[in-house]
Amino acid sequence: MATLMMAAGIAYAQGASGPGKFPGIGRAATPAEVAAWDIDVRPDFKGLPNGSGSVKKGEAVWEAQCASCHGTFGESNEVFTPIAGGTTKDDIKTGRVAALNDNKQPQRTTLMKVATISTLWDYIYRAMPWNAPRSLSYDDTYALVAYILYLGEIVPDTFVLSNTNMKQAQAMLPNRNGMTQQHGLWSVNGKPDVNAKPCMNNCVPFVQIGSTLPDYARNAHENIALQNRQYGPYLGADSTKPPLSKLPGASAAGMMPVVMAATPSGPAALFKKENCSACHAPAAKLVGPSIEQVATKYKGQADAVQKLMAKVKKGGAGAWGAIPMPAQDQLSDADNKALVEWMLTGK
Repeated sequence: MATLMMAAGIAYAQGASGPGKFPGIGRAATPAEVAAWDIDVRPDFKGLPNGSGSVKKGEAVWEAQCASCHGTFGESNEVFTPIAGGTTKDDIKTGRVAALNDNKQPQRTTLMKVATISTLWDYIYRAMPWNAPRSLSYDDTYALVAYILYLGEIVPDTFVLSNTNMKQAQAMLPNRNGMTQQHGLWSVNGKPDVNAKPCMNNCVPFVQIGSTLPDYARNAHENIALQNRQYGPYLGADSTKPPLSKLPGASAAGMMPVVMAATPSGPAALFKKENCSACHAPAAKLVGPSIEQVATKYKGQADAVQKLMAKVKKGGAGAWGAIPMPAQDQLSDADNKALVEWMLTGK
């Protein structure tokens, strides 16, 4: 029976495309139907639609729809790798990311690897956000790409990306000259899928501890390793085990020190009391961005205090999304303002 049904299905499919057992069934796709599926944007910008979007608009879209997975500053969380970071002004000049050739950058970010800005636009438009792909408008997509470039300090906060200046933006991409076409994705005319010689030889031996879990926080919420997804590069540390510094023969070399004032007072004491220091260090990224990064992001914005106060009050939008925390809910407006002004100015 299954064989007969399959044979009938094949005959029907054959008939649907023209004369056969079922003439008149089926038709050629219309140009509009083809266009609805033909949405790719190529490296030469063929297929790029008309539109534009500013960094400012991109920040609003990012914080509403992207930050919960990718972090407020593109730092991401324990599952998703970072979007921005690891690139320099020299990389923008040369078009080659120097950090890809050494072990100074512990993770490969999107802006370190991507060689064509059209790839960024195309992927965001067709696949993001994960829970609602194809829901972003052309202008939203331009704005998000502009904001990502801003996060990488490639463009200023006044930048507006559009279909007319996409080529100029491509000329500033840090790794625009880093793409190779010396290997294929499949066998073509006898060539192998991947040419292993240039790809797999002389790899840099690299082991570095990027962060540590304080003793007082170990196992505070049971074993972290059992609370993360069972795939991807960041599964979480086994917090039931002793810290590395206490293991026999272990060395603390390479660990990132977190330095806070020994006896803070005023807003600094409030910062520690409200457990902000558990996620945010003065100048080094922990779970969230550093105080220095936050101050840099809001520098020059007239409404910086009000915007950041609102974020602190509702818990922010980083690895956990906008989740209110009891400590923030109990924070008075006066304490909130003092805390935010201290973060922005150090006073």
